Amino acid sequence: MNSNQLITALAFALYLGLMLAIGFFTFNKTKSTSDYFLGGRSVGPWFTALSAEASDMSGWLLMGLPGLAYFTGLQEAFWTAVGLLIGTYLNWLLVAKRMRKYSIHAKDSITIPEFLTNRFHDNSKVLQTISSIIILLFFIVYTASGFLASAKLFTSVFGMNYYAALFLGVAVILGYTLLGGYLAVVATDFLQGTLMFFALFTTGVIAFFAIGGLHNGFAQLAQFGEHFINPFVTPPGTSYGFLQIISALAWGLGYFGMPHILVRFMSIRSNHEVKTSRRIAMVWVTIAMAAALLVGVVGKVFLLPLTYDSQSAAEAVFIASMQKIFPTFIAGFFLCAILAASMSTSDSQLLVASSAFSKDVYKAVLRKDASDKETLLVSRITVVVITIIAILLAMDPTSSIFDVVSYAWAGFGATFGPVILAALFWRRASRNGAIGAMIGGGLTVVIWKQLSGGIFDVYELLPGFIVGALCMVIFSLLEKHPDQKVFDEFDAFMAMED
Repeated sequence: MNSNQLITALAFALYLGLMLAIGFFTFNKTKSTSDYFLGGRSVGPWFTALSAEASDMSGWLLMGLPGLAYFTGLQEAFWTAVGLLIGTYLNWLLVAKRMRKYSIHAKDSITIPEFLTNRFHDNSKVLQTISSIIILLFFIVYTASGFLASAKLFTSVFGMNYYAALFLGVAVILGYTLLGGYLAVVATDFLQGTLMFFALFTTGVIAFFAIGGLHNGFAQLAQFGEHFINPFVTPPGTSYGFLQIISALAWGLGYFGMPHILVRFMSIRSNHEVKTSRRIAMVWVTIAMAAALLVGVVGKVFLLPLTYDSQSAAEAVFIASMQKIFPTFIAGFFLCAILAASMSTSDSQLLVASSAFSKDVYKAVLRKDASDKETLLVSRITVVVITIIAILLAMDPTSSIFDVVSYAWAGFGATFGPVILAALFWRRASRNGAIGAMIGGGLTVVIWKQLSGGIFDVYELLPGFIVGALCMVIFSLLEKHPDQKVFDEFDAFMAMED
């Protein structure tokens, strides 16, 4: 390891030490499953907003999106970002406040499976079990993408063996998630979200002006084709058109079904603070996404003579740009933003997935008399098991972070999105409708992913969401004798004051 790598390593060590210290600090504050999984519903608007966006964006924002923009130009990356911006806003506007209110109204539910079970009065626990299994399956895939991003970071910066880098990143994420639970996750997400924001913004702006700014910069980028900097121009020899744009915009539908984001809404301290959180979140995500696109596109010129010949390799464009711009220690500290992005998502996903098993399967179905202490222990064991499986999925260093995230995103959006929206807005929604929607949406995503050509090139989230919504409506309406108690509870929820 040379002197520059040693200085960078020092910056990483200080950062990782801070993350673990937060885990230790919050350890004594975690005394119950409500504290561990939801922070006791005591999280303020700033922490809620930045935690939601940091856990949402992951290494995808700092590596996946810039890599896509670098390799293909603005078109697909731009429309994907627009879809996510719209989805973020609508999720905060339509779902956030209702999710918090109804989760409390439905027997103070602290996990998504528990909320759905209580919302639809499913005494059989079938809904709780199915939703928990879906969470476990897709979060294993999603968590693997975070591990993949952290491993690529350590490999690019330190020249480490990929597998050694993978285990190093996993060790830190696992450490503070096991220690502090939700409070540790939210506190670290706040710091990590702040770091991600400033790292992206400063890198994008400095690199842009380094290649000539508005006039000379665009002129240099235009040599790669007008489509490279104009999302409304179709690349030569391609058929990117209306269907592909709709497919990219469909990313926004995924927000309504993301368990690790929905629990942020459930944990906020007050309904009156949701509006403040929404504004903070939208400013953060708008600027951060614009900066990520800028880093990817500008990197095409800024990094010359360095070039990347695949989308997977191009996901290192942010890393290379940071190293070229900043002094070693500052670059090392800012590069922690990538680790921050990976950690902020992986920790949230591990926590939600472990709660799905320990509280919604183990305690609700397998061992109903389990104590809080026993449930916490099972949750922490589940975190370790999920981590091991996710590591196995992340063992291929040529995998694309963007592709891995897109599959998990589609899975959650199609299975939970229609169900959550119906649960919060439709009085007639039923348990059978929810089960049908999750199974129908999930199977559509899995099957659609295996097909290609023509309409099957549409992002699998869109057909999965449509099938899930249709199943929700059809199976709910087929119930001839719906439970009046469910209707009464929904009416009482609607009558509640904010």
